[in-house]
Amino acid sequence: MHRTHPSKHPMSKPTILTHARLLLPLLACAAWAPALAHAQGQEEQTVRASMEVLNEIMAIPAQSIPQSMLDGAVAVAIVPRVIKGGFIIGARMGHGTLMVRDERGAWNAPLFITLTGGSIGWQAGVQSTDVVLVFRSRRSLQGVLTSTLTLGVDAAAAAGPVGRQASAGTDAHLNAEVYSYARSRGLFLGVSFDGSVLKVDSMANAAFYPRPAPGQPGVVPPSAVELVQLLSRYSGPTVVPEPTVAPAAQQQPVAQSPQVPAILAQQYATSESDVLRDQLSQTAPRLFGQLDPAWRGYLALPAEVFSGRTHPSVDAVKASLQHYDQVRQNPQYQALAALPAFQSTYGLLTHYLSTLGQIEAPVNLPPPPAMAAP
Repeated sequence: MHRTHPSKHPMSKPTILTHARLLLPLLACAAWAPALAHAQGQEEQTVRASMEVLNEIMAIPAQSIPQSMLDGAVAVAIVPRVIKGGFIIGARMGHGTLMVRDERGAWNAPLFITLTGGSIGWQAGVQSTDVVLVFRSRRSLQGVLTSTLTLGVDAAAAAGPVGRQASAGTDAHLNAEVYSYARSRGLFLGVSFDGSVLKVDSMANAAFYPRPAPGQPGVVPPSAVELVQLLSRYSGPTVVPEPTVAPAAQQQPVAQSPQVPAILAQQYATSESDVLRDQLSQTAPRLFGQLDPAWRGYLALPAEVFSGRTHPSVDAVKASLQHYDQVRQNPQYQALAALPAFQSTYGLLTHYLSTLGQIEAPVNLPPPPAMAAP
């Protein structure tokens, strides 16, 4: 857009594809908002459900994951109640945990992951199933930790052998990097999940492992410790330190307690504010690309938004948001306010301010009550 006065010339209309791309960050924010409000409670349920699935699967040795599979596992993913859509052929979606072994053979506290993808061959009428994935190679695991992993594409996957008599050494798919299992209607069997996509849920990790103070490592909740202990009991003779968690009043950061498994999840945790800042740094330039220098200066965002290292002050974000509000409220600038890029940036900026306010806003309280005389 090239003009000398903001009210004179009409805006050019972006293509439908451009509209869709610009609206994605705003739609993403709308999807995250309700989930974040209950994040820690939901993740607690996921951890508890993972323990339940693991206990039930390993309860009958003749129908469980072979000991040899878990002995050589570098990671184990448990995704309870994966939801299936459609009939026979459809989509699936689930939220679960991923435990990763360190170089000493000890299990780290669980990361949260999502599992999505198409499904073929599920039993008719089955709406959900529990999924367990056993990773046998560091290469396949690295795919999950660095970006996303598509089973059967990024890593060779196969239906896992079942029962104590089964041996991975005699399995026809010896070279598989990931072995997959499913449990539905009381049955537990090896099932191929080719096409399923695994991704670390960094926002869930940030919500579940709160930091006692900014810059300090997070604390492992008791349920996460219980899940690690449970997997340690089922994963062979490897000696691992017994993780313990002090009472809440005495709880110490994980880094200060060698008995507690290291929180690998802390390295893959992204706060809501960080996500929104990164989205703004991608969306705002698309808006600025349609504006002349005067408008770019007027709608500029704080420099910290684009640095990716720190967050701007609440006052700085408020000042920027005030300019966007003035555009939205003035009929002269309706063409600008109607741009998808403007609407996306405005929505993200509003949400971003709310998250910064939660961090920085002081608690306003009346004076404490006078203590009664003894």
